[in-house]
Amino acid sequence: MTSEVVLRHATEEDLSAIAEVFLAARAASFPAMPPSIHPPGEVHAFYGALDLVSGERETWVAEDARGIVAFVELKGDWLDDLYVLPEAQGEGIGSALLDLAKSLRPDGFSLWVFESNTPARAFYAAHGLVERELTDGSGNEEKAPDIRMEWPGRSGVGGLP
Repeated sequence: MTSEVVLRHATEEDLSAIAEVFLAARAASFPAMPPSIHPPGEVHAFYGALDLVSGERETWVAEDARGIVAFVELKGDWLDDLYVLPEAQGEGIGSALLDLAKSLRPDGFSLWVFESNTPARAFYAAHGLVERELTDGSGNEEKAPDIRMEWPGRSGVGGLP
């Protein structure tokens, strides 16, 4: 990491920046990831409505001198989102957030990654996640084939179905 990065729980004041990270990361990832089917206004509305109090979702941000440069969201034993601004990629911030997720879910977690997103698949594989299930994409909004990857937890056994 090029400057001091702070990982912290997201606050309501962070929600617009989280949406901007999502939009920038998704746009820069094309064609490895299909484009988001939601326009920016819908993305801002979705992230702006996140309930950060109930504990249903855990949202963490990575912040440095540039502001919020990445975020991760966990819901139960799922890692729902991990996005890093394009200009901050390759600095170890995504790895730091993934390590945080592992510390918060020591029994393991799963995530979905598009089959076409070979950079993300390689990133997760390099961090100990394994590919468990391939789908035709009928279960996601983009209708693009995806893969369920799993981090089996500290025990390495993998208690997830």
